Amino acid sequence: MAEERWRTARDPAPFRPIRDLDDMRRRFDEDVVRPVMHAIWERIPEEAKTWAPPLDVYEKAETLIIKAELPGLKREDIDVYVTEDTLTIKGEKKRESSVKNEDYYRSEALYGAFYRTINLPYAVDTKNIDALYEDGILRITLQRMAGSKIVILR
Repeated sequence: MAEERWRTARDPAPFRPIRDLDDMRRRFDEDVVRPVMHAIWERIPEEAKTWAPPLDVYEKAETLIIKAELPGLKREDIDVYVTEDTLTIKGEKKRESSVKNEDYYRSEALYGAFYRTINLPYAVDTKNIDALYEDGILRITLQRMAGSKIVILR
């Protein structure tokens, strides 16, 4: 029979702060944060559960370029509307129907309808628009309207 060794106050368990803190954080997330966040999320009306894609907007030689990150979408799921001084991008990113909510360990990807409108810094030619969607990036190229002045956006 193997001899058991008892720990005494002089022989404490090894102090492992990183592992212990990680374990405490994980248990707190599982026992407190996840149930509370789930309860809050369930009370939000469906129409309010939207997200907005991040954008880059810059100018190159009288051309305004807008890049929107839209990973996981199909081209036909995206609509783009342009007026002289406004750009609107909208669509919907659908969750895989073969995976149930209970099967997830973590879900950080954003799903659902999105709608993003930005004011453009100057009037653009609405008859001369180029849009390309490739590798999850929507790139919209707009030509500056002749004689239009820059409006400082804040």
